[in-house]
Parts: sequence; C-alpha cells; structure tokens
Amino acid sequence: MKKYIILYIAIFALTAGCKKDFLKENPYSAYTPSNLKDALGFETALVGLYNHVSTIYTWSDQQGWVSVWQVGTDVANATANQQGVEIPYYDYTQLTPSDGGSAYIWNRYYILINLTNNIIAGASDPSITAISQADKDKIIAEAKFFRAYAYNGLATLFGGVPILTEPLTGPKTDFVRATLADVNKLVEEDLLFATTNLPDVTAAKAARGNKYMAMQLLAEAYLRMGKPDLAEAQAAKIISDAKFKLITQRYGVKANEPGDYYSDMFVYGNQRRSQGNTEVIWGLQQENTATVTGGRTGDAQQRRVFVPAYYDVSGGGTLPADSLGGRGLGRLRLSNWVLYGLYNNKDVRNSRYNIRRTFYYNNPDPAYASRYGKKIPFTGVDTLFRIAPHTTKWGSYDPKDVFGYATIKDFTLMRLGETYLLLAEARVQQQNLQGTADAINVLRQRAFANYPAEGKVNAAEMTLNFILDERARELIGEENRRMTLMRTKTLVERTLRLNSDDKAKPVKGLTSKALLLPIPLNEIQLNKDAKLEQNPDYN
Repeated sequence: MKKYIILYIAIFALTAGCKKDFLKENPYSAYTPSNLKDALGFETALVGLYNHVSTIYTWSDQQGWVSVWQVGTDVANATANQQGVEIPYYDYTQLTPSDGGSAYIWNRYYILINLTNNIIAGASDPSITAISQADKDKIIAEAKFFRAYAYNGLATLFGGVPILTEPLTGPKTDFVRATLADVNKLVEEDLLFATTNLPDVTAAKAARGNKYMAMQLLAEAYLRMGKPDLAEAQAAKIISDAKFKLITQRYGVKANEPGDYYSDMFVYGNQRRSQGNTEVIWGLQQENTATVTGGRTGDAQQRRVFVPAYYDVSGGGTLPADSLGGRGLGRLRLSNWVLYGLYNNKDVRNSRYNIRRTFYYNNPDPAYASRYGKKIPFTGVDTLFRIAPHTTKWGSYDPKDVFGYATIKDFTLMRLGETYLLLAEARVQQQNLQGTADAINVLRQRAFANYPAEGKVNAAEMTLNFILDERARELIGEENRRMTLMRTKTLVERTLRLNSDDKAKPVKGLTSKALLLPIPLNEIQLNKDAKLEQNPDYN
C-alpha cells in the first residue's frame, strides 16, 4: 500500500510543476481568518463553538468538576465520595492561585474567545463576496454571542480580565487586565448585536443560536452590571413572546407513566423544543455515541455527581435502574436547607418525581427475596452518598451502559422558568415589589395545584434573598449556583447562614475573598512581558 501512496505524491508533484504554492501550508483542519472563505467553512467553525462549550460541562478526567459549582454554597455539600478538584470549593483555605478548577475554566473561556475572534475576523473580510452581508451578520452574531458568553463568565468569576478581540496567531506574553467596565462594555455590545442579528427561535437551526438566547444572557449580564431596568426590558421581551410557554401539562415519552409535568421537562427524549418542550430557550444537545459518532465531547458526570451510590448498599439488594436514576456515585449531597427547609410539601418541584427521598431494594435474585420491594432504610455506615435525597433532573439509565460511564441528557442552559426569575430580580432591584411578586407568582401558580389558596406570595415578602430561594426551588441541579451567588455577591452570607451545619464536609474559611476566583498562577508566570495582576488576598 505504501508504494502507491508514494507514487501518487510523486505524480502530483510532477503535475504541479515547480510552483512554490505546492509547498505552501494551508491547514484546513484549523479554522483561521485566512482559510475561512466560504459558507461551509463558517458553518463548521460555528458548530465547533458548541462543541467547545460542551467541554465546560463534560470534563471527564475530574468527576468532581460538576461539584465545584455547587458544593460550599447554600445548596450542596461534598461527600466522602469526592474526587479532588472540588475540595478548595468547600474548604476555601485551600483555594489558591494553583487551583486546578479556576485554571480549567479560564482556559475553556479563553479558547472559546479565540475561536470566536477567528470567525468574526473572517466574516468581516470585505474580500469575501460569495456570502451576503446579511448572512455575514448572522455568522458574526452567533460568534459574538459566544464571545459575550465567555466574557460574562470571566467577569463573574474573575472581575476585570484581559480583552482579546483579534485572533491570536502566536504566543502572547504581555496580557494586562482590562477594567471590569471595559469587559462589561464588550459584553453589552456583542449581545446587542446578537439580539438584532440572530434568527428567531423558529428560524434557527436545531439547537443553534437564536436571539432569545442573547436576550436572556444580556438580562443576566445587566443584572450583574447593576442595570436592572435594562435587564427587565430584555426578560420582558422573551416572556411576551408566545413562542415560549411554561410547561403545565404532561407531555412526551413518559406522559403515560407515573410522574408530573415538571419532571417531564427533564426526561431524556423530552428536553428539546422539537420534542415538545416549549420552555427551553437554549439546550446544549448531547447524543449517545453508540448511535451518533461524536455525539458528545466527554463522559458527562452530572448523574454520577447528583445521584447517590445506592447500588453500593451493603447486601447486594439494589441494582442500577431507571426508576432509581441509574448508577450514581453521590459526589455531592444537597444541603439540609434544600432538603428540609426550602420547599413547601405541596410544591410540585418537591414531589417524589423531582426530589427522590426513598429507595427500594430491587434485586430479583432469590438470595434477596426477603428484601425485594422493601424500602432501603437510612441507616448503616454511610447514608450521605449511598443513600441520600437528590434531584431527579440528572437521573438516566441506559441498559447498554449499566456501569453508567456518561450522562447523555442535554444540558438545559436557558429556559423560561429562569426568565421569570431574572425579571423578578430586575424588579426587586428597582423596588417594584408588586411587580416582583407578580413575576414570582407565575412560577408559583405552575408549582401549586391549589394556587392561590396555597403558594401565592405578596409584595411584602419580596427581597433578593427570597428570589434566590426561589431560584433554588426552580433551578436546583440546573443552574451554576456558585456563579449565581458570586454574581449577586451573596455567596458568603447565604452559605454561612444556610449551610454551616454539615458535619461530614463542613464549609471552611469562606470569606469575601471567594467572591472572585484567583487568576491562575500559570497564566501569571507565563506572562513574562507584562504584569497580570492577581485578585485581592490571593498573593
């Protein structure tokens, strides 16, 4: 075989003559402004942005990565089944510039920024005439959405950071931090362009960028920037559009099985707009690689983190099953506040289909006949990660993957339920307490069967803390809780007030220092030609 390959190259070289162009390197597998010249190239590069973003959620090498964003906050604690990367996020005395978690997210965001800059620069090239200006604007808008997504995340986690708006073509060692105001300005400009030029959700390609994604992100960014009036306007635009509706009726692949309309949203096969989910604004899709090659970027660990390791209960009486959420490892445990103080018992979000509190022996082997079908007691050596109440949102089971290597559910990154919460937050910041209650009551009406006799709230109850409580009720297991509390500057107060009683893995050393993460030490050391300033108290 080798001789034919050599012969082909020799013939090609002869037909090419002595032109030096034959030796010119043109790496079509790596998209740069110089080789992004046609619609297919831009399309492939844009799809690559979604692929890259998914790596933020599928870091398989560190199964505790999902825990980083939940433990050591008000909603969750680490367990004895932790893995390592999450340790500095509940034992804050170990959160230093050498931290692996903050380095990873910094890396993911800046790679995303450079990818978007390549696309923006390429689509802005006036010499490309085969693509209309309207189509170029759509390409740029999709890329700018992701650039804003990255910079908004960086601003939330690190404050002012270096700004890059041009592609990097080689090593750069003279980064300096921009002001937070300058980062905010770029985020706002990018998202305003995206809201104007991205397609409507009905015109967007499946799982691709639409203008409502940009509106939702802009509303959140405006809240972080202290511009609640502008945040309210963006959230209100989404809510007023009839294309999105809260799920209030059973639907989808398990509509005839035990469950409720809220739990239906998180069933595999129900999560997408095309599958009947009228609430989803942005779902980052995953596919089973057994049927779709390249369907995911890594083995997502969300199920292993959120679902307890019930299969490991002594006695062998329990097998991984769909009815119990599949095979979990219990790398975190919801806080006592969430489990015993957050929900009203009549709240559908607290139903047994949404917060699983009981487990049953299910091994049909005759050796376990005396246990079969009985409730597993909360007793024994460890009831914190083998048996613990948990959100069912990440439960899933593939009989072809009983070991449970990966979660193949979509990542629901934006949905209408959160839009109402952003609207409420914008209104409470403007002291419009009745308007705040009105927004919250839309969710409460969905959550309580006997509303308004039960569940309805009034203006006098409305505070930022109430809204953050409601975010936990509505979005537990979905939202990045750490980022929400860092954005609202409530991480320290709420964590110490609501989650200081865990005995197994208590929160340690949490101070206002943790309202920003450390700039990764490696980035500072490599930046030899300028000073990259560290965040306060991390030196």
